[in-house]
Amino acid sequence: MAISIEQLATDARDLATNLGIKQFDLYGSSVDETSVKVRDGEPEQVKASQRSGVTVRVWSQDGRVGITSTTDIDRAGLELALRTASEASAFGATDNVPDFSPEATQPIDGNTSDMAPPAPINTLITALADAEKRLLDAHPAITSVPYNGLSQSDTERFYLNSEGALRHEARSIASMYLYAKTEQEGRKPRSGGAFRMARSFDSLDLEGCLQETTEKTLSHLNYDKIQSGKYPIVFSPEAFLSLLGAFSNLFNAQSILDKQSLSTPDSLGQTLAASILSLADDEHHPGNIGASWFDGEGTPTRRIPLITDGQLTNFLHSAGTAKRLGAQPTGHANMGAKVTVSPGYWHVFSNQPGDLRLADAEQVILVDDVTALHAGVNALEGSFSLPFDGWMVKRGDRVSIESATIAGDIHDLLKSIICVEPEAEVLPGGTCPRIWVAELSITGD
Repeated sequence: MAISIEQLATDARDLATNLGIKQFDLYGSSVDETSVKVRDGEPEQVKASQRSGVTVRVWSQDGRVGITSTTDIDRAGLELALRTASEASAFGATDNVPDFSPEATQPIDGNTSDMAPPAPINTLITALADAEKRLLDAHPAITSVPYNGLSQSDTERFYLNSEGALRHEARSIASMYLYAKTEQEGRKPRSGGAFRMARSFDSLDLEGCLQETTEKTLSHLNYDKIQSGKYPIVFSPEAFLSLLGAFSNLFNAQSILDKQSLSTPDSLGQTLAASILSLADDEHHPGNIGASWFDGEGTPTRRIPLITDGQLTNFLHSAGTAKRLGAQPTGHANMGAKVTVSPGYWHVFSNQPGDLRLADAEQVILVDDVTALHAGVNALEGSFSLPFDGWMVKRGDRVSIESATIAGDIHDLLKSIICVEPEAEVLPGGTCPRIWVAELSITGD
C-alpha cells in the first residue's frame, strides 16, 4: 500500500489544529509481504499479508506526553489517534519527558526509495521446491527439509512532526532460508541451514543458500564426542554477531540509564576488548540489505564507532538518552509506548588483521552457531553458557562435535581475542570476519 506522506502530513496538521493540539509527531510503517513454504515438492503454506501501524505522540500544554497507536492511517483513524493521545497526555510522566529529535528536520543524503517488482507466487514455489529436491538428492542421509521458506516484502516507513519534519522511505527485500535434517541408523539426527537476503528475488543467491545448507548438513555426519576442558576458540561471523547481540546493552544508552547494562556513563574511553578489535554500528554499510535512513524519531542514521582499537568510544542513543547524557542522537530510537534504543547493523573489523589460519591450527574449536541465547545469557552479569554447533579442527580437517556447550564472560572473551581475520562475511545482521579467542571453557556431553 503506497503511503502519501504529504497527504498524511496535511491531514495531521489540519486535525491537530481542529483539536487544539500544538505539538505532535507520528511514526508509522506499512508492509506488504508474500511468503511460501514447501514440503515434498508441494506448497505447504502460501501467505500474503498487509500490515500497517502508526504511533502518535501528543504533548499537552504543560509538557506531558500522551502516546497511542492505530492500524488505521486514513483521516478518521488519524483523528481518533490524535484525540486519544491528547487525552492521555494529561496523565503523562513529568520526569525525563521526551522531545523532538534536534535532527528530525536535517536533510538526508541518500536514496530513500529502492523498490523492486515482486516475483509471481508460482516462481517462488517452483524455486523453493527445486531447492528442496536438490537437498534431498544431495545425500541419502538427508531425509527432510523441515524448515524452509521464500518471502518478499515491500516496506514503507514515515515520520513527521508539527515542526515540519517529513521523512519517508520505501524498500523491497527478498529472503530465503533452508534447514535440512539427516537420519542414519545408529546415529543421531544432524542438521544444518543457511539464510540469504537481497533487494529482490532476481538477485537472491539461491544457489549459495543451497550449497551452504548442503555442506553444513553433511559436515556434521561425521561427529564425535569432545572432552570437557579449555580450548582455543574460533567464532564464525554468525556466532560472534549472535554474542554481540546478546550483550548489546554494553552500548545501549537507555539500558545504561535504566541500570540494566554492563556499562556506565563513565565507561567511555575505557578498554573493553583487545586492541586488535574494532566495532561500528553502520546502518549504511553496503552489505546491509534492510538499511533505514532514519529512526523512529526521525533522526538520520549513520555510522557510529563503538569500539576503536579495543576502547569503548560511543553509546547508541535516542534523542532522550542523548539529552540526558550530553551527547547527540545516533539514529537508534524505536517508537512505541516507550522510546527504546536498539542496534542497527554491526560492522566488526580490525586495523591490525591477523594471519592465523584454520589450515595451520593444531587444535581449535570452530563455533559455527550458538543457540538458546534467551536462556543461556545473563546480560546483567556478562556470563553465558550456550549449546553450540561446531567442529574440532586439526590442520584443516574438521570433525563435528556431537553435543557441547561453551561458557565464559563477555568481558574476558573480548579481551582474549588474539586474531581478527582479514576476510569478512556479509550477513543480514552485520559484517564480520572469523574471530579467534585464546581459550574458553567447553563442556562435552
